[in-house]
Amino acid sequence: MESFGSIECFVRSAEGGSFAEAARHLSLTPAAVGKSVAKLEARLGVRLFQRSTRRLTLTEAGKLFLDEVSASLITIQNAVANLASAEGRPVGTLKVSMGTVFGNRYVMPLLGRFTERYPDISPDWHFDNRQVDLIGQGFDAAIGGGFELPQGVVARKLAPAHRVLVASPDYLAKRPPVQGPEDLGRCLGILIRSPQTGRVRTWQLTGPDREQRPLTLKPRMTLSDSEAACCASAQGLGIALVSMPMAVPFLDSGAVVRVLPEWYVDDGNISIYYAEHKLLPGKTRAFVDFIIEQFAEQRLGQRFSAV
Repeated sequence: MESFGSIECFVRSAEGGSFAEAARHLSLTPAAVGKSVAKLEARLGVRLFQRSTRRLTLTEAGKLFLDEVSASLITIQNAVANLASAEGRPVGTLKVSMGTVFGNRYVMPLLGRFTERYPDISPDWHFDNRQVDLIGQGFDAAIGGGFELPQGVVARKLAPAHRVLVASPDYLAKRPPVQGPEDLGRCLGILIRSPQTGRVRTWQLTGPDREQRPLTLKPRMTLSDSEAACCASAQGLGIALVSMPMAVPFLDSGAVVRVLPEWYVDDGNISIYYAEHKLLPGKTRAFVDFIIEQFAEQRLGQRFSAV
């Protein structure tokens, strides 16, 4: 029987594309990972990788072997982790990705309660506005919206991902009233550029009876962050289209008000994502259930809804 360690070295090398990447994941040296994979190849009598100076490429035999063992490896790891739980309690390092502002504003306040309930789980939380490779980068879960759902990943809805138009009361008071989407074309717009693509997205507004209208604003400035757009809007610099989680504190304080409150952008859902396993690790299940519970208790789904 092949050693569990050798198979894990092979799977991590295939996922990361290099022995160095696998070594970082496994807390080994690249040389140790390469030696373990070479021994596995020798025992199997086949070459699993085509090696180059830049990257590892799976051979046909390697692809077949990876398909056969990767799911089983995860199931075994999860079973070991769950069996090792202290007195049946979830244990281990919990690696989670979430947006910087969203995470600090809505998830971090839950940290004390979570660690009190699950003292044997050690949070390893990453704050980044980019979508991560949940499985390839070894994350247990991620929280966000608008993510593509790759194979093997499931999502549980937390709240709607709605965007709304906001402006300061002072800005609106000094200008002709905005009575419909057609009036937005003469208003100064605070546009948001995607930090990932560098592009300014075009949006379709959804109105009464699910009517669709294009959003058109006169560009005044372009920013790459929704909270920054809220701050600019609060200073009377124009109208911004921002996500509801970013807008809520500004709306609650009265720094901004909604423009055309019957109109909004439907951008899908804010969800919690995790890898689909036959045996989900106890730490991941505990976190997923806790976040869903807390979002429901705090009625964040209702607060983030534009309707």
